[in-house]
Amino acid sequence: MSGTHRNGPPLYERIQNAIRKRIEAGQVLPGDAVPSERELAKTHKVSLMTARHALAGLEREGIVERRGWAGTFVARPKIHFNKLMSYTEHMSSLGLVLRSRVLLAKVIEDDQEVAARLGLPASSHLVKIERLRLAGEEPFALETCYLPAADFSVLVTAPLERISLFAALEHDYGVELVYADEEVDATAADANIAELLAVPNGVPVLRIRQVVYSTKGKATIYGVGFYRSERHTLFIRRFRKSAA
Repeated sequence: MSGTHRNGPPLYERIQNAIRKRIEAGQVLPGDAVPSERELAKTHKVSLMTARHALAGLEREGIVERRGWAGTFVARPKIHFNKLMSYTEHMSSLGLVLRSRVLLAKVIEDDQEVAARLGLPASSHLVKIERLRLAGEEPFALETCYLPAADFSVLVTAPLERISLFAALEHDYGVELVYADEEVDATAADANIAELLAVPNGVPVLRIRQVVYSTKGKATIYGVGFYRSERHTLFIRRFRKSAA
């Protein structure tokens, strides 16, 4: 049996499309098993190699995951940080409903490092907002944002458990955010982060520190986020300059 077909896409793509359609229709959910290579080969009348190729392609795309001898399962969606979007927008783009729990919202002072990152005097007052981000009951991320209190002190009373901070800045303050400078690394979850994210103490988590700028070139937000590494990826596109 061949992996190609005279009419239409290759047979392995037909298998992939069939699995995608079942996922999109909600017939199989994240964590559910998908048919084995032998079952797919029998159903679609293809070789084992073609069925294996189809599953390998879906695994590379992050649609399914293989768990050794246990089989192949529908993967849980990952958040891809490849655009400047609020976390709410990221989750919505995947069809996931985000819920936020505001852990802290107040004006602080004398945080010289944060003030410096925002280009402010060391003694500046800052709005500090800490939120736990969840999909359903599952915690995905812990995010802390700082903004100049001189401009945004009212945010401490905003319903940020229901709305996006980016949206609040754009709609309520007329501030349009356009780019961010980011530092990305892996760090070990301390006891507090581990408890909030429901992961083992010391497990690696993705840490992103970013300064977000407005269209006026003004540093508006300094954020520090801790993200469960098995739920998030960072997409980077690199270009190689052509040789002269």
